[in-house]
Amino acid sequence: MVLDESELKEEQRLILRGIKELLDKYGESYWQEVDNKNEYPSRFVDEFAKAGFMGAVIPEEYGGSGLGLTEASIILEEINANGGNAQPFHGQYYLSWLVSKFASNYIKDQYLPKLARGEIRMQSMALTEAEAGSDMTKVKTFAEKRDGKYVINGNKIFISRVKYSDLIVVVARTTPYENVEKKTDGLSIFVVDLRQTKGIVINEIKTMFNSQTYELFFENVEVPEENLIGDEGKGFSYIMHALNPERILIASECIGDARWFIGKAVGYAKIRNVFGRPIGQNQGVQFPIAKVYAELVAADAVRLKAAKLYDSGMEDMKKIGELANIAKYLASECAWEAANVTMDTYGGYGMAVDTGIERKFRASRLYKVAPVSNNLVLAYIAHNVLGIPKSY
Repeated sequence: MVLDESELKEEQRLILRGIKELLDKYGESYWQEVDNKNEYPSRFVDEFAKAGFMGAVIPEEYGGSGLGLTEASIILEEINANGGNAQPFHGQYYLSWLVSKFASNYIKDQYLPKLARGEIRMQSMALTEAEAGSDMTKVKTFAEKRDGKYVINGNKIFISRVKYSDLIVVVARTTPYENVEKKTDGLSIFVVDLRQTKGIVINEIKTMFNSQTYELFFENVEVPEENLIGDEGKGFSYIMHALNPERILIASECIGDARWFIGKAVGYAKIRNVFGRPIGQNQGVQFPIAKVYAELVAADAVRLKAAKLYDSGMEDMKKIGELANIAKYLASECAWEAANVTMDTYGGYGMAVDTGIERKFRASRLYKVAPVSNNLVLAYIAHNVLGIPKSY
C-alpha cells in the first residue's frame, strides 16, 4: 500500500478501516459481473450510502460528516485499489462542495440533508458540449430568465450517471458570448431536480468500458430562480472551485488503479514460471514494474500535497490549480503505464476476462483524456505556471 497509514490521523484510519470493511463484501468478482453486464453498481452504491460515505464531505450542520478532500481521496483510492470503480462518487463529492460553498440557503436546506442521508444522489455535472469541448466559455446551452424562473435550451455530451442521479448541476450561458467583456463572464450554474423537471431528452452513449454516459437535450426546461448557484453570470469562478477538487479526486482513483495493477504484476511475476524459473527474476520484467512503482510514489506525494493544501483553506487557487493538475497528470499517466506493464507481465493471460486485467485496462485509459486531456494539462502548466506564451 502506497499510502502510509502511520502518517494518518486517527479519524482517517477509522475511515480507511470502514471502507475496507465494506469493500471486503464486494470482491473483484462483483465488479467483473457488473462490467460483464454493463451495469451501474447499484448494490455497492446503496450500501456505500447506508454506511454514510455518500455524505462524507457534506458539512455536519446538514447531516454530513464534514470531511475534507484528503479523506475523500483516501476513500476513492481504496475502492479502485481493491478492483472497484469509484466513478459514481467523485461527482457527488466535488458537487457537494460546490453547493455547500456557493448555493443559497434554500438550496442547501432543500437538498444537502437528503444527500447526506443517501436518500437522493447528485452524481453528474452537465458542462461539456460537442463544439465547445474543453473551452467551457464557448458553451451554447442558454438559460433565459422568464417570470421568476430560468428556461434552458441546448445540448450536452459525455455526461455521466444522469439516469442514476436525482439532481444534476447544469452550466449554461445567461449572457451570449458575443455580449460579454470577458469571455469567462456570462456563465451560470443551476441545480436541476430531475424528479420534477420535464423537457430533458437523454440518449446513452456506448463507450469502451462500463460507464453510464449520455447526451442530453434541453428543450424549454424550466428551473426555479432559487436553483441558481451563486450570482448570475459569475459561474466560471465557481466551476474552478469544483474542478480543482475533481482533478485531485480523479488522481486518487488513478493512484488506486496503479496500486491494483502493480499488485497484480508483482504477484504474477513471482508465481509464473517459464524456462524453470519465475519470470520475475528477469530484469526485463522487474524494471518496468519497479519504474512504474517509483512513478506511483511520486504521483501519490503530489496528490496528497494538493489535497492537504485545499483542506487548509488556502485561497490561492492558482497554486491549488497547479498541484491539482499536476497530480491528475502524473497519476493518470502512471495508471495507464501500470496497466500496460501488467498486461505485458501477464502476456496472453492478461486478455482473459476472468483475470480482470483487461477490464481495468480499458477503464484506466479514460483519465488520460478526461475530464481534461493531459495535453491541455501540460498547456495549463506551460501557460499558467511557467509563463510561456499561450499556444491558443
